[in-house]
Amino acid sequence: MKLLLDENISYRALKYIDSHFPGSVHVSNIKKGRITDREIWDYAKRNDFVITTYDEDFYEWQQLRDFPPFIIWLRFGNASTRYIAGKLIHHKNDILKMVSDETKGVLEIY
Repeated sequence: MKLLLDENISYRALKYIDSHFPGSVHVSNIKKGRITDREIWDYAKRNDFVITTYDEDFYEWQQLRDFPPFIIWLRFGNASTRYIAGKLIHHKNDILKMVSDETKGVLEIY
């Protein structure tokens, strides 16, 4: 399972989560310059990524378009890169369950 980290999460988180979520990337790796939410959505869908974001917009898109892509919606305030990575690693089983169950398209992490 690969995570696609949105621009509101530091690319530095990749070094902490790589062994748990191999193949994960940051949005800055898929396009130089400004990338739209639609481009992120389409890229994640085409390439089997789980969008990981603080942004409510992806949740709202999913309500209109269904899933995949799956979404991890971080619902805690600004946090350090290590804290974010730790939360993702701590919830790895929950993320795997969401993706394999396919009855729920979003996992909110508080």
